[in-house]
Amino acid sequence: MASNATVFKAALQISDVDRNYYQDHALTLARHPSETDERMMVRLLAFVLHAHEALSFGRGLSTEDEPDLWKRDLTGVIELWIVVGQPDEKSIRQACGRAKLVFVYTYGGRGADLWWEQNRAKLARLENLAVMNLPPDGSRNLAKLAQRDMRLQCTIQDGLILIGDGNNSVQIELTVLKGAPAPFVH
Repeated sequence: MASNATVFKAALQISDVDRNYYQDHALTLARHPSETDERMMVRLLAFVLHAHEALSFGRGLSTEDEPDLWKRDLTGVIELWIVVGQPDEKSIRQACGRAKLVFVYTYGGRGADLWWEQNRAKLARLENLAVMNLPPDGSRNLAKLAQRDMRLQCTIQDGLILIGDGNNSVQIELTVLKGAPAPFVH
């Protein structure tokens, strides 16, 4: 954790009807000084979508050879590599060579659209890659839920994501830019 990182705690109640996954998770997130609440909450959303006891956060923005989240099996093989934002094509190719399955979660509206237009053709041949896009209002509203101590209820059903803190809630529907290989693995 970076020395100037801000620590956030999140108690999550996850009800993922699509995966038949119902668990509570207590997480600690370190927000790098250059990271926005929006990006941090997209990382948290990625955790919710792939929640598993072996899923963990990487060391952060300053560590280029690690993802934002990853899941390793008991032998150390990387099963899942998750990146948030608009990574360069070379780092995505490298991740696809290291992990069984790679997910990229883009957000930010026009910037994410431009990134996808520039990288779509190069990324099309990577068979173990899925690219998802959050609508701009979804990621901005998610950022409004950011607090140093969060208690969030997360429900996923029919691809629709609902996250709330008891007072406010955000509904998000991701756009699949490049689908995951079958079977769809979280």
